[in-house]
Amino acid sequence: MLNGSGDSLQLYYQSIASIPILSHEDELVLTEKYHEHGDLEAAQSLVLAHLRFVAHIARSYKGYGLNMADLIQEGNIGLMKAVKRFDPAHGVRLISYAVHWIRAEMHEYIIKNWRLVKVATTKAQRKLFFNLRKAKSNLGWLTAEETKNVAQDLGVKIEEVTEMERRMASADISFDPSSDDDDNEDYFSPASYLHSHDANPAQLIEHDNLLEDHQEQLKDAFLKLDERSRDILKRRWLQEGKPTLHDLADEYAISAERVRQIENNAILKLRKLIAQ
Repeated sequence: MLNGSGDSLQLYYQSIASIPILSHEDELVLTEKYHEHGDLEAAQSLVLAHLRFVAHIARSYKGYGLNMADLIQEGNIGLMKAVKRFDPAHGVRLISYAVHWIRAEMHEYIIKNWRLVKVATTKAQRKLFFNLRKAKSNLGWLTAEETKNVAQDLGVKIEEVTEMERRMASADISFDPSSDDDDNEDYFSPASYLHSHDANPAQLIEHDNLLEDHQEQLKDAFLKLDERSRDILKRRWLQEGKPTLHDLADEYAISAERVRQIENNAILKLRKLIAQ
């Protein structure tokens, strides 16, 4: 159970990361068991296998200053709603369908817990709220030109952007929770007010993992170079105010051309080591 502490979150991340990702075939089998035979264990397996994606999506909302554990739990609710409604006959994977439901629950949680009362009371305002948060590059007020650009990008009036920015910058007051039923499908329907141009979360995580692997490979390969080659590459490529070839030539008592050769050979060796 998440309690919001850093240790608890780390343990949770480690726990969900250890749950295997389902193959397409396994996903279809579990979905059929749940929808055709009411197998709740199959539904549980579908939910558990996708918890890592919820956590990944939740991290993109860190800037709202809300409790990450609560945000993840809200996303998990969206995931469970998606599992309940998912139909593989549409030809998409569960996560591609679930991402909108996950974001819908997170968005609703952010709106309800944001420090402003009625900051976004309509679906159009909700869309403007989240897009404006993403578009603002700093905590200050937008300039007239920035306001115009945001309005053009989002397809709204300049006055609407200014009004939403004013609401977002207002002082703290009590929030009037929405009275909508949580189970109202139309109210939570992502198609009504949500759209995402992001990649599939599965692809994002795969990309992150691939990047981490490449970084580890580069680190291991770098350690296999001789000390002089490492020093030259590090100072020429990994630090500010990099020395010239002549600077290093004087330091190592060799020619500048020799320094260039060592640098190029080291780069070639790194590429070969990484490619293995």
